[in-house]
Amino acid sequence: MMWKEKIQPILLASWLNYYALLVRYACRKNIHAAYQHNTYQAPLRRKQVNDDSSQPKYSLKHLLICGPFILVKFKASMDPTITALPRLHASAPNSTPQENGTNLVGWVDESPNRGTQKLISSCCFTIFICTWVVIHPRVCNRKSVAFLHKLALFLKSIMAPELIAVEGLQEWSQSRKMVRNCEKYTEKEFKLVHAFYISMLGLRYRTERGDKVIWPNQFEWLLENGHMEWRFHKSWGLDESDIKDKSSADGTVKMAALIQAAWFVVQAIVRAAHNLPLAQLESMSLSYIPLFIITYFFWWNKPRDIHSPSVINLPQMTAEELSTFEKMSISNLFDNEGTVEQTSYWNVWALTPRVFEKEAEDKALEVEKAAYEAFIQAQYGKEPTGKENLRRDDNDPELGNYGFGDTRASRSCASLPLAFQPKPRDIVVAHWDPDLYGSKIWPLACLFGASFGALHLISWHGTFPSIAELWLWRASGLASIGSLLVFMHFPKVVFRWGGPLTIISLVSPAVYFLSRIAMIGGVFAALRASDPRIYDTYAILNYWIHLL
Repeated sequence: MMWKEKIQPILLASWLNYYALLVRYACRKNIHAAYQHNTYQAPLRRKQVNDDSSQPKYSLKHLLICGPFILVKFKASMDPTITALPRLHASAPNSTPQENGTNLVGWVDESPNRGTQKLISSCCFTIFICTWVVIHPRVCNRKSVAFLHKLALFLKSIMAPELIAVEGLQEWSQSRKMVRNCEKYTEKEFKLVHAFYISMLGLRYRTERGDKVIWPNQFEWLLENGHMEWRFHKSWGLDESDIKDKSSADGTVKMAALIQAAWFVVQAIVRAAHNLPLAQLESMSLSYIPLFIITYFFWWNKPRDIHSPSVINLPQMTAEELSTFEKMSISNLFDNEGTVEQTSYWNVWALTPRVFEKEAEDKALEVEKAAYEAFIQAQYGKEPTGKENLRRDDNDPELGNYGFGDTRASRSCASLPLAFQPKPRDIVVAHWDPDLYGSKIWPLACLFGASFGALHLISWHGTFPSIAELWLWRASGLASIGSLLVFMHFPKVVFRWGGPLTIISLVSPAVYFLSRIAMIGGVFAALRASDPRIYDTYAILNYWIHLL
């Protein structure tokens, strides 16, 4: 589908909405004038309606023909001190409900000003744009798993959009690194879209029991060792046009979502400029927008909602080369060979592992292995030489099971200290890219992450049903900022005792999520007794165009 065909329905709906709003505004201008002169009558009795020549009168024909020019005239003639219709309980610009004696209000029906339903729908729509629309899930073979995985990412982005933004940053960084590494083997034709496609598990190879993922480091190894030639990349399913055809991501939709989010920000600025308070729900909605824009920036070239990976046959290799290739695999949880771990629905919550995690694991293994060999040499005056000295003797019943990967220690290692005993696999809570963590961009990432909780505090002086709820909101906002900064301070957080700092590293994400739950509950609970001024509107805010 051409881009013109995609954008035509959006433009048509926008113009229809535009003219409908012009007609609505023209009618309300005349009704407002009639209110001022106390001559308003039912619309059916046309001859009794005020005939003040000073008020503009526009027919439908004039609106349709001269719409753009009339809109300019309307904007120039709008009185910024009034709304479309007079408010029954207008408040002083800088006063609170307690100061001017106005009672708090609960549910407010739709009126010439906005009502509770419109407020909630507008905010929820903005949050939806900043979460569901921005999500770019990995490639899943099964549709049920694909939907559940996207739903899991949606819930994560609702609760912790900062972490989704950091995930986007890490994937963008890995993809750029992959492009640099593959340039010399692909005549600089390897682009970000290819790197993203491989990183999101879009390229697989057939096996006897199904198919397995080709990870970015494995793909680079295949190119580097001449097992793949870039001139045949179309047969691998890596043609750029084919990837974009399989993807549902579209620049027009992304731009429309950005415009919608930008308009929500404009509304908030206009309200603040005219001393109209924001609802707590609006403050929370605003908090998603900066992270939404940042995540979109990192994932702009990433394909979206691809349900069918490219499955290829591996080229001919020696047994040693195949073993080396398979050992480079980052994880087998995302392979499709029918194992219990691979078919578990718990995998929908898992983020896609990154190459730096595998590199860190291999490096730790090498350090541990070197320490093991040094211990054997110091203990027995002899250095292990090959697999024979490290392989378990099946005829010796006293052998211990010590090793690294598939390697087993001999009976001479039965007295190994605890440091060299096999350890259970760590449960990793978070692991940041070392290249990013040590770079100048990481403090900036922490700052943008803290902006989410900070923007909630726009409602620091907002009206809440009780003092307890007010201070719970404030404390939760501050706790979310502090706990996130502490959490991002640790390069890796695992469920393993490593000293007193382990408690801080594990408690900080728990505090963050508890504060987020309190803040989400607080914004909706506050609507049962709110400042009535949050429903007052400035005239221009009633005449805007939804692009989505």
